Amino acid sequence: MARAKKNDRETYKAPRNLGKAKSENPKWLIPTILTLLIVGLVWITVHYVTSGQYPLPLSNWNVFVGFGFFAVAMGLLTRWK
Repeated sequence: MARAKKNDRETYKAPRNLGKAKSENPKWLIPTILTLLIVGLVWITVHYVTSGQYPLPLSNWNVFVGFGFFAVAMGLLTRWK
């Protein structure tokens, strides 16, 4: 009896989980983001409440330091899944 040559070859089947991204966040990510946001808020609040004398004698640069904490936190938020 004649058989088709096409059926003799083994066909390739791609794995089912191909292309699926790992959906877990690192355990340190959320606590670090929250800490940076809180530290930035406290930094700017202390600067304004103490009329620029604290937390560091940097004059108005303390505002930029506080916003720097916010910027790093926002950068880390891009990794959140």
